[in-house]
Amino acid sequence: MKHSNYLDKEQLILKKQGIKRIFFYRICGTGMGAAAILLKEAGYTVEGGDIQFKPPMSDYLKSTQIPLVDLKEVELDYLRSFDLIVVGNVVSKKSPDAKLIEDLGINFCSFPASLGAFILKEKKVIGVSGTHGKTTTTYFMSQVFKNLGFNPGYFIGGVLSDGPCANLGGSDYFFIESDEYDSAYFEKYSKFLNYEIDDLVLTSLEFDHADIYSNLEEIKSQFRRLLSQLNDDGVIIANSDYESILSLYREYTKKDNWLFYSEDRASGLKIVEGKSGEDSQKTIFNLLIEKKVYQFETNLIGIQNILNLSSVILFAVSEGISIEKIQKAILNLKMVKKRQEEKGFFQGARVVDDFAHHPRAIRMTIDSIKKKYKNDEVVVALEPCSATSRSSLFQKEYVEVLSTVNTVILVEPQSQTTAKNYDQLDCNKLVEDLRGEDKRIYLVKEISALKESLKKEAMLGKVILFLSNGQFLGLWESDFSTSLNA
Repeated sequence: MKHSNYLDKEQLILKKQGIKRIFFYRICGTGMGAAAILLKEAGYTVEGGDIQFKPPMSDYLKSTQIPLVDLKEVELDYLRSFDLIVVGNVVSKKSPDAKLIEDLGINFCSFPASLGAFILKEKKVIGVSGTHGKTTTTYFMSQVFKNLGFNPGYFIGGVLSDGPCANLGGSDYFFIESDEYDSAYFEKYSKFLNYEIDDLVLTSLEFDHADIYSNLEEIKSQFRRLLSQLNDDGVIIANSDYESILSLYREYTKKDNWLFYSEDRASGLKIVEGKSGEDSQKTIFNLLIEKKVYQFETNLIGIQNILNLSSVILFAVSEGISIEKIQKAILNLKMVKKRQEEKGFFQGARVVDDFAHHPRAIRMTIDSIKKKYKNDEVVVALEPCSATSRSSLFQKEYVEVLSTVNTVILVEPQSQTTAKNYDQLDCNKLVEDLRGEDKRIYLVKEISALKESLKKEAMLGKVILFLSNGQFLGLWESDFSTSLNA
């Protein structure tokens, strides 16, 4: 494999003045699309290509007027007309795409390196990292600081209902979802190491991404590298509910810049119903800040959301913003799409869609939905899609978290796991382990069986909670009713 034209972040910075035209190869990935949007906003001529153009990213890219081409039909001379090719992580080392890119003779890089070199170098970068909650917390950060009167930049790995998933902003603040997954086939280290991070939020730290990491210690090593890059005045906002995070803290020599939040520190959660019912629900909670307890109110529901919001509050406090201003700024916040998102109704049952695929996130999401719709029975439909979630790693943990509901619809994974040290998830065993006198468990492999199981369970007084980072066998191509009576 030829790497003579590969540029890392530091080399990109040196060649920055000579780069004007940039092509994004496999642009329709969430991160790639967001990066393309930022570079176009920064003044670069940006175009891109892919082999499939699926909404919502494809529709959004078209709305930004970024020209798109079909890579199955692209001319090599066209690609050679660019100064730089940004390569998506979906391109594998031994693929024909990798060979094509390397043979072009054009400089190429990863999208995290392009962000670090062209966007983040001059910003005050707040990286939001961790196994769970990165997307949601980054969105909360951007909303709260906008409500506080700033015009922050942001990069969010999800689809928003009220604007672009990435924006340069007009202030020094830049909030970026900071993933521990590797950057590209030619750059086998975490994306966040490219991001010029000044301050860090660490929401959680568990074993995940079993296709590239062998154990939790390997993931922690990436976080150690990130922590070593922070300046001495950088603030670290961390969730102390995780022993893995506390172990990193104990290793860290400078400890006075760590600020902690946890379920114990965010106490006294109380859901208050408004006059119009669920749509006006709010949560009142207490948060321990610098040895003093303050009360806050927000429209967000569920412990996971409150913990994510706690990190935002602590960061704002560390920036010298008053408690009174923060209290006003968090009253009404929006969620990213596919995070406890109401999709409509199916035979009278409310349909909620969520990204959760790790057992701990699944547990917290189920708990949040039970609290929000306290008068309804929750039916869980789970589709394990990621390499880790469809492996045997979570075999026992799935039983524990799914035992908290009476009805489970399990979608058998459509492909074999690529996890390094684990077998395929045994769905038949999972179904047997979940069975009980009052349990209804379905194992489905095709869209027709999925719809049949839904028809049996969907009725007034139930909430169907879809949990997946995939598309449920194409179910989302069908329409749910927009109202209960439709």
